[in-house]
Amino acid sequence: MSGYLARRFGFLLITLVLTSATIFAVTQLLPGDVARIVLGREASATALEALRRDLGLDRPPVVQYLSWLGGFVTGDWGTSFASGQPIRPLVMERVGNSLMLAFLTLAIAVPSAIVLGVVAALHAGKPIDTVISVGALAVVGLPEFVTGLVLIQLLAFELAWLPASSSIRPEAGFLEALPMLVLPALTATLVLLAYIARLTRASVLAELRKPYVRTARLKGIAGRRVTYVHVLGNALLPTVTVVAISFGWLISGLIVVENVFNYPGLGALLTFAIDRRDVPLMQAITMIAVVAFALANLVADLLYAYLDPRIRFG
Repeated sequence: MSGYLARRFGFLLITLVLTSATIFAVTQLLPGDVARIVLGREASATALEALRRDLGLDRPPVVQYLSWLGGFVTGDWGTSFASGQPIRPLVMERVGNSLMLAFLTLAIAVPSAIVLGVVAALHAGKPIDTVISVGALAVVGLPEFVTGLVLIQLLAFELAWLPASSSIRPEAGFLEALPMLVLPALTATLVLLAYIARLTRASVLAELRKPYVRTARLKGIAGRRVTYVHVLGNALLPTVTVVAISFGWLISGLIVVENVFNYPGLGALLTFAIDRRDVPLMQAITMIAVVAFALANLVADLLYAYLDPRIRFG
């Protein structure tokens, strides 16, 4: 098991290094002059040159990359071009907000999708299977902003159960923010629901057709025990990967949802950075997203190894 862990951590580090180089290269290729964006169109050539020198933009790209990567690893993420604030506390505050939204979304989406997928698989070809499959596809086919606006109209304006805006205080804890988190979490849940439910359905159906299920039933083991103890444990292996990828998306990919509900998450901050071509802020947010994806996939690999010993000893 220790060898398996060492390999996975090694792959994680290699992935992060390669991705950091890609992020830096892409941000350097973006159109526009950072110095002119900061100082404005009327800035003189002397002032532009001085600012480029102060920002280190006159150095060779390799030197800039190594300096940026070293600063990121040591916690010095620089200063935002747009706001003049230190980037690290700004980003980490938004990471906390995104984590609250991500965990609530997964807490709603994963159990609901697994239950729907199992029910659909156990009643394959029957009306309930059709209703679940068609309903899930119909919901996931709607754009996120449409789903969000429908939920706002229904749950906030018509029923007045929840606030329409999800703007929270910077220091708000989970319990204080919970009423404002429900609507964006439900919107993100509806995006994930169909993917996880259909994958669970397909995996459960595949397991139900395997010989060991027939053997267990011939031995007189109760059908419910076969399903929930033997079948479900094996069928959920592919779902683990989807949930891991979804976690990474929830951390930084909810740009539309966060903007619809005015939620101060990492996606909204990324939009702010892109609009103002705030390169250091973009780099920091993108690296955080990559780290979230990488750690989520590492956890998925470890869960795979725990659930299937053949993986860690193979």
